[in-house]
Amino acid sequence: MSLKAGIVGLPNVGKSTLFNAITKQNILAANYPFATIEPNVGVVMVPDKRLEVLNGLYHPTRLIATTYEFTDIAGLVKGASQGEGLGNKFLAHIRETDAIVEVVRCFENGQIIHVDGTIDPIRDIETINLELAIADLETVSSRIERIAKKARTTKDKQDLLELETLEKAKKALEENTPLRVVPFTKEEEECLKSFQFLTRKPIIYLANIEESELGQAKNKYVLQVEEYAKRENAKVVPLCCKVEEELSTLSEEEKQELLEMYGLEESGLNQLIRATYDLLGLATYFTVGKDEVRAWTFKKGMNAKQCAGIIHTDFEKGFIKAEVMSYQDLIAAGSELKVKENGKARLEGKDYLMQDGDICLFRFNV
Repeated sequence: MSLKAGIVGLPNVGKSTLFNAITKQNILAANYPFATIEPNVGVVMVPDKRLEVLNGLYHPTRLIATTYEFTDIAGLVKGASQGEGLGNKFLAHIRETDAIVEVVRCFENGQIIHVDGTIDPIRDIETINLELAIADLETVSSRIERIAKKARTTKDKQDLLELETLEKAKKALEENTPLRVVPFTKEEEECLKSFQFLTRKPIIYLANIEESELGQAKNKYVLQVEEYAKRENAKVVPLCCKVEEELSTLSEEEKQELLEMYGLEESGLNQLIRATYDLLGLATYFTVGKDEVRAWTFKKGMNAKQCAGIIHTDFEKGFIKAEVMSYQDLIAAGSELKVKENGKARLEGKDYLMQDGDICLFRFNV
């Protein structure tokens, strides 16, 4: 399952430094606007201690973690929706992502240029969010213009529903309300799916702080971002992009020593990856054996048949049953045999809703 989270923000807030840390790739991270011209894509492993435990139980030839993509997108400036800076190119790249990680500068440093000259995280957030809203409003207005006359003339039920939904969206956008917080019905959501609205995408605000503030009380800028995020019921993850980049180059032992020095239990990146994974509504199931222990990403609410199709379309087409045991039951019992003896192994049908931590063997016939 290919899913993308896009890293966005104003120029010089730490986007490319963060991306370097996430992917351990040495992409361009320069101290001037638009250093990142094309979107850079990197595959990120989701940290999961359960996979390490399963590795110890099965000793497989291959151990494969679940992953998703982070995309580093060029810095945005005021007026992007009218073509300023990289303009529509920036907006098009965001449309291709499933979620947004908005990097916000929450530190003072005279040596690092800010595109607006001063540090004001709320102004920065509103600059970006306004540009996204304007772009969505243009899309909505254009579609309403095309469909309104037809819908009112033919009285077609589906056209009328789409028109009413778009007018509802337009009203929200004109009030500078992101579409992700507007309560749409299931039918209305279906109408909006094909438009890939930017303000419908789920969002996390990443507060980039100074190294000296790690393990300390949140600074005034982070608190401001948290207060703003409450309006959208959004998450805020504070971290220092510079330190995260340094951590990404260290061995596990050296990394642990550095984290302890800062009084941290885990890296900010691990927190961000988990938060983004959760933001996208994702969960993990496992397949196990001597050849391979593997984690698979699925969307919460998917059934066993759909999850079988993530491995291969043939698994879904010819689905018969899923042999399922939970990770917790396996660990408690100590072996698959004991799980079965304890009556905890189950045969589930196609409509079974897969749970995070399920360990599965799919039976199929094509």
